[in-house]
Amino acid sequence: MTALVAILVEPLIPVDIPGKVGADAVANILDILASSMLAVTTFSFSVMVASFSAATQNVTPRATRLLMQDNTSQNVLSTFVGSFLFSLVGIISLGMGAYGGAGRVVLFAVTLGVIVLIIIAILRWVGHLTLFGRVGDTTKRVETATSEALTVWANNPSLGAQRLGKLPAKAQDVTADRVGYVQYVDLPALQKAAESCGAKIYVLATPGRFVDLNAELVKVSSMPTGDEERDSFLDTVRSAISIDDERSFDQDPRFGLVVLSEIASRALSPAVNDMGTAIDVIGRQVRLLSDYAVACKAADETEAQFDRVHVPQLNLDDLFEDAFAPVSRDGAGLIEVQIRLQKAFAALSQFGGEFKAASQARAEYARALALSRLPSESDRDRIKAFES
Repeated sequence: MTALVAILVEPLIPVDIPGKVGADAVANILDILASSMLAVTTFSFSVMVASFSAATQNVTPRATRLLMQDNTSQNVLSTFVGSFLFSLVGIISLGMGAYGGAGRVVLFAVTLGVIVLIIIAILRWVGHLTLFGRVGDTTKRVETATSEALTVWANNPSLGAQRLGKLPAKAQDVTADRVGYVQYVDLPALQKAAESCGAKIYVLATPGRFVDLNAELVKVSSMPTGDEERDSFLDTVRSAISIDDERSFDQDPRFGLVVLSEIASRALSPAVNDMGTAIDVIGRQVRLLSDYAVACKAADETEAQFDRVHVPQLNLDDLFEDAFAPVSRDGAGLIEVQIRLQKAFAALSQFGGEFKAASQARAEYARALALSRLPSESDRDRIKAFES
């Protein structure tokens, strides 16, 4: 692009300017950029790998995917790699004599612009590295991803489909064609497939579920009669339900809650013994479920966008179990953790209804574990004081 611009703007450049910008000056700058950017890129990659390794060891391996998706890291690295390639191509072009006098002026100006971009990228990268891969930063990323997934379910109950109720007696099964976790359900594709044959599709394998070759993905009220149409329909349905080796955060808020619980459990292990991180995770779980409760109440009751597809709603008991069961078990002998858990359940029970029932059930479970594990009678009395 620089060479092309040089051709276009050459008539506009005064005659005396090319003489002031020698080819050697531009070549020296490009040499410095090529050598330094290669070293900086290599160093940055090593720092990222070290951050991924630290997150795997100190937080949880399931959270490293969020670090790999970090936009700042990707933009900075792309700037470094792009600058290296720019300088390399510029050196080759100068050596071939591709740039005339006006071309060297344009190349010099663009090189100065690239240097400015590099400086900005380095400053962003230095500031970013102070937090990147740390326990607090990784935990916040998991909380953000979980919040986004919960918001999707709160604003679109059953992901915009009809709520799954009683299944028709004569519905036919569609089984999985591979073993793994359901990552994503393409509702528009299922709606289109159902409309093509006048059927209704009942989704049984929601995001996060582990399926094998005998597992039911969906049930269909009526299959196409022809062999070719039936095979095409089955292929469409199976391709609309993405299955992979690992769970994903996008449509699976339970996975985010599980990952946060893993962070708390690792912090409570004897090798780490970090109660502060576990208490911090409990607070994040309370914030996530509180925001979910508020969003569910604020969501407008609208007609299902996909009227021929039926999907189960999130089970609140499952959300509470994913969020608090591991912490209740692993922190049963720690009074600080147990008190924070009981306060968390008291806060969530204020939303009433299913939230109150789920909170009370989890609170009783945590109290039973605590009373059996706490060594001090005074600590057990403090936990008993939370009994309703």
